[in-house]
Amino acid sequence: MWRRSLLLLLMAAPAAAQDRFVPVTAEQPDGAALVARLRQGGLVLFFRHADTRGMPCDRSFRVGDRDGQRNISPDGIAQSRRIGQRLAELGIRTARPVLAGPVYRARDTAEHAFGAADVLVTDSLLADDYSGPRLGWVLAEHRRLFSEPVPRGTNRVLVGHRTPAIMVAGEPVGGRAFPEGGALVIEPRGAAFRVLGILELAPLPGGGFHNCG
Repeated sequence: MWRRSLLLLLMAAPAAAQDRFVPVTAEQPDGAALVARLRQGGLVLFFRHADTRGMPCDRSFRVGDRDGQRNISPDGIAQSRRIGQRLAELGIRTARPVLAGPVYRARDTAEHAFGAADVLVTDSLLADDYSGPRLGWVLAEHRRLFSEPVPRGTNRVLVGHRTPAIMVAGEPVGGRAFPEGGALVIEPRGAAFRVLGILELAPLPGGGFHNCG
């Protein structure tokens, strides 16, 4: 319960104090600027899993129990594949392996986008509701993966979940700023990081958010 209380506190912070990001596409000026920066490399792309609209909500909260989890939809599968295509089309180089959380909606997104052979599944990117007493460690791992330097010419790719990102990056990525299939574009700074923006490479009409609690 305390982690939900923390999330609600973060989401309730006054907008005037910390303005939220507005997600942009590669075709918009702000999105084109993010793409140009990504082409230089040295950044982190943290993708939220792809579309899950219409899928049953989480029930068991057990890693490995696909039937008890909210999975990506057929549109989410197509969206995932399009994300991988768009990165190639835009000339954005990504390091391998791509890191993905073990909850199936994150893992499946990564595997459809980049190919299963190029995906490493890691508990470091667990969803908060699956973390149990390890939540503090999971959040510390998110901070580490957001902050560690990335060689120029390539970008670190992570696929995970919205709530841990809000807990780590704060109000600017809260609310409806971070849609399903979107990516935080992050500049690592050694012991810290800075979110540069939120990029949607394959937005879906009417998509971005499920109806689960």
